Amino acid sequence: MSLMTSPNQGTVILLFQPAEEKGNGAKQMIEDGALEGVEAIFGLHVSHQYPMGVIGSRSGAFLAGCGFFSAVISANHGSSDSHPNHVDTIVAASAVVISLQGIVSREANPLDSPVVSVTMVDGGNELGNVAESVVIGGTFRAFSDIYKLMHRIEQVIKEQAMVFRCTATVDFFEKELSIYPSMVNDEQMHKHVRKVAVDMLGPEKFKIVPPIMGAEDFSFYSKEVPAAFSLIGIRGEELGSVTGHSPHFTVDEDVLPIGAATHAAIAERYLIEHG
Repeated sequence: MSLMTSPNQGTVILLFQPAEEKGNGAKQMIEDGALEGVEAIFGLHVSHQYPMGVIGSRSGAFLAGCGFFSAVISANHGSSDSHPNHVDTIVAASAVVISLQGIVSREANPLDSPVVSVTMVDGGNELGNVAESVVIGGTFRAFSDIYKLMHRIEQVIKEQAMVFRCTATVDFFEKELSIYPSMVNDEQMHKHVRKVAVDMLGPEKFKIVPPIMGAEDFSFYSKEVPAAFSLIGIRGEELGSVTGHSPHFTVDEDVLPIGAATHAAIAERYLIEHG
């Protein structure tokens, strides 16, 4: 859930993120005018990495930008194992997968921590023939220019396929899925959240946490207005709430009043101090 504050009107707007997993929810909300007149926005997300009730955040880049890709590597015709001199889409796809790893290990700034992962390969099911096309797909993440990484992925796939006399098409699903920008916390908004959390819960309940490779469509809001995105710990081994995005996920509901009170106080204090 996100809180948006508009000090000129003394108004707090509650925003429950729709379609967050695909990013299109935030973009649609912005297009529908959800940020009109809004001067600050605060987001809160549960995290199993930190003990129950601990608020964690940081100034600057906090969450990575993210996107997905699929590529079809094709030959004009299939080939048989009995004709090894023919075009081999499997070898071409294998070379593409290896070359994509070189973007991270040999091209990118290691301090940026980009990630390119091939998570799917479909090369057919024939044991004696090579498929006319091989499909690979995966995800990529970065804290800096996600579009620069996207361009390099497309370039590597197409040009590496050409080395093996194949062609390649690349789809980044931009019509179905959004390319998430990096989530960047405004320094002043972050300081505000930290001060409120410390005042309410005590200094031991607020932590400056490291950047996270996960992505959030809250990042679209942060590009429009000063923002601060925070985590609230829900880890509790007794209940088994030790992982997210899992059918085994369980939350200790004792954290709910802590999160609600802190989130409300962040908005109230902002209005008092800036209204």
